[in-house]
Amino acid sequence: MVKKLVKCLVIIFFIQHLSYAKIGDEIVYYAKKFIGVPYDPDPIGAYVREKKIVYDSEVDCMYLTFRVVELALAGGDENKALDFALDKRFKTHGILSNGKVLNYDDRFEYGEDMVLSGKWGKVINFDKNVIRYVYSSRLDTKIGYIPKKFYERIKGFIMNGDIIFLVKDPSRSIKGEIVGHLGILEVAQDVYIIHAKGSKNKGGVVVKEKLRDYLSKTKYIGFIITRFE
Repeated sequence: MVKKLVKCLVIIFFIQHLSYAKIGDEIVYYAKKFIGVPYDPDPIGAYVREKKIVYDSEVDCMYLTFRVVELALAGGDENKALDFALDKRFKTHGILSNGKVLNYDDRFEYGEDMVLSGKWGKVINFDKNVIRYVYSSRLDTKIGYIPKKFYERIKGFIMNGDIIFLVKDPSRSIKGEIVGHLGILEVAQDVYIIHAKGSKNKGGVVVKEKLRDYLSKTKYIGFIITRFE
């Protein structure tokens, strides 16, 4: 009886792992399709200003993450991706009329809100001993993150398609914003971040680079990682 139970648990774990591996691989697949796409210079995002769901000609880090995950979950089906977009980009639910979004004021505007919503994967803590907390005056709450000095310690637990949210130094925070950037992680010979690298006033492009190198060059103090399971 015990042996049968153990066998069933192993099978369930294996199926769940395969399911995540498929979603994670799909997320990376679609993220890589955006490499080379110019950075969106619009302060609020061209997709928001144009009230569109699909605006792939220029992307910022948030739109890139939105779009890539939606396509991955939908298996590339644009109609299904639209349904995912109307659910996941909004705190409640998007409203579409004649091809235009009517309520982008209900969108996720801050990365930490995406994390806390649970709509953008489960937060992976890896090792609770490395978790630190930063206070958000906007939300009046503390948010857990992993300081980047612990990257090598948790690197081996990162999986394809994980989403990384880069955490700001509180002294650089604007309006209590905690997350300043986000991207998609790929695990190959090393761990890479695929992200819209740039700024609204200087431009940029979607790139793939080693996460270790990126963390060493930025002023972000750490990160949060979520995963679709």
